[in-house]
This record gives sequence, structure tokens and C-alpha cells, in this order.
Amino acid sequence: MSTTLDQTWYMTQRQLMAIVRQPVFVVITLVQPVIWLFLFGSLFRKVVELPGFGGGSYLDYLVPGVVVMSAVSSNMWAGMGTLEEIERGTLNRFLTTPVSRAALMNANVVQQGFSTAGQSVIIVLLGKLGGADYPGGTGGIVLLIVASIMLGTVFGAFSNALGMLVRQRESIIGINTFLLLPLTFLSSAFMAPGLMPSWMRHVADFNPVNWALVAGRSAMSADPDWGDVLSRGGGLLALALAAVWLSTRTFRSYQKSV
Repeated sequence: MSTTLDQTWYMTQRQLMAIVRQPVFVVITLVQPVIWLFLFGSLFRKVVELPGFGGGSYLDYLVPGVVVMSAVSSNMWAGMGTLEEIERGTLNRFLTTPVSRAALMNANVVQQGFSTAGQSVIIVLLGKLGGADYPGGTGGIVLLIVASIMLGTVFGAFSNALGMLVRQRESIIGINTFLLLPLTFLSSAFMAPGLMPSWMRHVADFNPVNWALVAGRSAMSADPDWGDVLSRGGGLLALALAAVWLSTRTFRSYQKSV
């Protein structure tokens, strides 16, 4: 286990170096969250006046939603990096080395976790500059970021598994495009649950995106519901472990086919 962790960290450093060499990529990934944060924040700022929303500032409500959706949208493309490694022959060359297969498969998921944490911190800071208030303090913010990382791990590992199975960019693009908007709007990312149709609330109960939102918002509130935080966080952790296991299994299938 220690060797696998060491090798995973080494392979992750390789992934991080690619980002350091192209820092403009980080800026590009922040464009959409900033649009969500300030465009949606301004457009829907008066929605908090609707009965049943719960009051407060809409920006306060929106920041966790943007953090979580940024984690989903960025990690969904992890499989594209895996496909690029396959097409360039890099992955096959690594197969001739004694490096752990789990390290090969999960390095970009760990790298995405670092990227997700950095993006989340920047979004939270931008929200603060825009006037958002975080009653839960630093602890609540940390738990929101942890929830976003776990959610990102779910989609990053799933995307890797998908890349191994379909091995076509068009398929990954199509599936990601199909999933992103339904997952967004079948959650409480932009609208309070009390104002959602009942069937949407029931679907949201089984949506991992909503689990991260419930856990993050509760942790950031003045009076956190630790039952919600622990139950949703535990569900995300279990789902993340299952996704990582699945991606490792699909890699073993790929290895046998080479």
C-alpha cells in the first residue's frame, strides 16, 4: 500500500507539472464559474424574496452551488486525458514498468482533486469579495471543499472508466453533455428545495451533486445540521471509493487487451 501511494504521488506530480507548464488552462477553467457566480447572482438576486426561499442573500446561497458544479464540470473531462495518454502511446510505455496500475489510473483523479480544491478556494474568495457571508467560518468552507473534492473524485474516476471502455472522444463529450445539465437542475444548486416541484425534490435526494450541496451548505450555515453533513458526506465517500474501484477494474481490462 505504501508503495502504491508513493507511486500515485509520483504520477500525480507528473500530471501537476503539465498544469504548471500551461497555467493559462487554470484561468480558462475559472471563466465559467465566474460567469455562474456573478451573472446568475445578479440575474436571480431577488429570488430570495419569494416565500419559501428562506431569505438571506442569493450570493450566499449560490457560492456552494458554483463550487460544486465547478467540481462536476471540470472532473467530467478526466477521461479525455486518459484517452490522450492512450493515443500518444504513453500509457502503453508505462505498462512495461513496475509502476502500480492503480497509480497509473488514479494519478489524474488526484491531480483533479488538487485542481478542484484550488478552484473552490478561488470561487469562495470571489464570493466573499462580492459580498457573500459564510457564517460557518473556515471549518464550514473546508468541509464544502472536501465535499466538492469527493464529488469530483466520483466523476473523475467515472470519466476514466468511461474513457477506458469507449475509447472515443465523441462518446465522452456526448455523455458529459447529456449528464451535466440534468445533474445541475435536478439539484438545489440554483434554487431552494422548497421552491422545486415535489418530483424534482425526490430525484434530488438520489443525486450525488445534491448530496455535496446539502453537506456543504449545512456546514457553512450558522447552525450546521451535522446529521446531514455526515450522512451526505459518507454517501459521497462510499460512491467515490466505488468509482475508483470501477476505474481500476476497467484499466485491468484495457491492460489485457493490449
